[in-house]
Amino acid sequence: MTVLPLTTPWLRRHGKALGCLALASIMAGCATAPVPVAVKPPVAPVAVAPAPPAPVAIAPPDAVALPTYVSQAGSPRDYRRDAATHLYERLRERIYQGKMPPLLQAVGVLQVDIDQQGAVTDVRWMRAPHHVPAVMAEIERTVRAAAPYPAPVRMGKVTYTDTWLWHKTGRFQLDTLSEGQL
Repeated sequence: MTVLPLTTPWLRRHGKALGCLALASIMAGCATAPVPVAVKPPVAPVAVAPAPPAPVAIAPPDAVALPTYVSQAGSPRDYRRDAATHLYERLRERIYQGKMPPLLQAVGVLQVDIDQQGAVTDVRWMRAPHHVPAVMAEIERTVRAAAPYPAPVRMGKVTYTDTWLWHKTGRFQLDTLSEGQL
């Protein structure tokens, strides 16, 4: 049997755990035998009328979904990061991983209006990729489908701007959270 000196790094790191394990082993050996418990014979069940089902609250179909969280941003520039993070969380499978290639299918700059509940009230192109109208429509649809956004509680409502970097595979990055280009 090899005895490790107390100065080895492994023993210094794991010495307390070994001591606790040894103490637990010793204490487990000192336990007394369990005391038998008397078992009562089964009692015949009494027939009880089933309780009526509890009413289930159903939201009306025109109810607006509440935002999952709020934004404490004090400016549109600060809110842009919260909105980009929200989009990345909702669309993980569509985010382009790594640095974008030098040639992209589309680059567009979009302004998005968000109300006090996080709903999208309007989208406007500041620099539209007119050469790919299908991509423009997909970006607008994606922005609207990701609502509700974080509620801009400090500003009430906000108009933020972000640049969409669109790859030909349909994956994208937002300039705010972009990993850059090759």
